[in-house]
Amino acid sequence: MGLFRFFWARPTILLIGLAIGVVIGVNLSPDVIAPVTAPASASAPAPAVHAAPVVKTPVRTGGKPIVSATPASPDVRIQLARLASSGRTLNVGVFGDSLGDGVWAALYRDLHGDKGFNVIRLSQVSTGLSRYNYVDVQQKTVGQLAAQHIDIAVFMFGANDQQGIVDDGKIYPFGTEGWKAAYGRRVDNLVNTLRQQGAVVYWMGLPKMERHRFDDGASLINAVLAQHMAALGVEFIPTVAVTSDENGDYSAYLAEPGSKTKKLMRANDGIHMSMAGYLRIAAPVAGMIRRDLAAAAPPPVVAATPVTAPNAVSLTASAADAHP
Repeated sequence: MGLFRFFWARPTILLIGLAIGVVIGVNLSPDVIAPVTAPASASAPAPAVHAAPVVKTPVRTGGKPIVSATPASPDVRIQLARLASSGRTLNVGVFGDSLGDGVWAALYRDLHGDKGFNVIRLSQVSTGLSRYNYVDVQQKTVGQLAAQHIDIAVFMFGANDQQGIVDDGKIYPFGTEGWKAAYGRRVDNLVNTLRQQGAVVYWMGLPKMERHRFDDGASLINAVLAQHMAALGVEFIPTVAVTSDENGDYSAYLAEPGSKTKKLMRANDGIHMSMAGYLRIAAPVAGMIRRDLAAAAPPPVVAATPVTAPNAVSLTASAADAHP
């Protein structure tokens, strides 16, 4: 009996230790979402973890666009002019994953003091555009817009998107042409959804990453985003240059413009930013929003100088002088 307990206890303890290790590893890893893997056979369904949808709006997020396409390079100045002349506080919605969360905090500090902006957090950690079977960002966004009007939308996704996409029942591995097309459709749908309610959209690219393989993936995502933003006429704000050192390499410490003193800009994972880092990448966005609204604002009305008629008494006096 003692020998049996000895051999039974050892694997049990090992299994318990392994389980504890997995739990700790998941909790310590940033934005962990289980990757999409191909099914074991053609007949077996792809594994998926379905989260309860935020709203029950019947929104199709498959291969075809769910909303009418926005013409390429639309003139957003008309909408900016409407916002600039509205005379009300503008709702700035920040959408994204954990990186978007940090951008919201930075924009809140930068824009909220103007009293002309209400900066709203619409981001959610551990989300992305690859895994709509985990959190359907399209449906979530539709529900958020039904709850409140957004005038200006700022997007930053991609921290969790270097994995396969399940689209129309097919699995597209990360980086393939099918993946790029499916990812691009989801980006287009989000932009068009915001535009349908009259919002002006800004989309931020991913920063420089510490790990070379992850940085290569981020560069691929940035290329897809830049291509689609150009086609949609959306302002795309790259962040690689402002998160790289003078040699174009990753560095956790970077100097502010005009200063030689370096500050900690990145988190320990080499993906996320410190608060100083989020302020650094969000500053250009805040500047663009202010610039675009100022450029679209109607010119100030200059009151015309009134023309006064000559005094009647003076006219009489002048007439009397003319006839002695």
